[in-house]
Amino acid sequence: MSLALRVLCRPEVGTGFSLAGLAPVDASSDESGAAALRELMTDKETGVVLVQDSMYDALPEDVRRQLGRRPLPLVVPFPGPIWTRRPEAAESYIIELLRQVIGYRVRLK
Repeated sequence: MSLALRVLCRPEVGTGFSLAGLAPVDASSDESGAAALRELMTDKETGVVLVQDSMYDALPEDVRRQLGRRPLPLVVPFPGPIWTRRPEAAESYIIELLRQVIGYRVRLK
């Protein structure tokens, strides 16, 4: 059984994925992205969904928790292009994952 990789992103980001040989699912707003993600979650042939981080961050917290509990498809946020420095370091993402798994915040030294 072979499962597909899908990419959910804004049209301007989708161009790069098209050049890489992937057919992205374009969503021009966070709302249309959430609707497209719901559709992809019901597709039995989808194994991994790459979601642009701004769309993933716009999802309600309970939806993100549901996505974390499902074995397939695996939903992975990826950073979209920005022209300013990101306010959070990569450690923030790891700390948030740990908070979700353990149930409380930890400090990395």
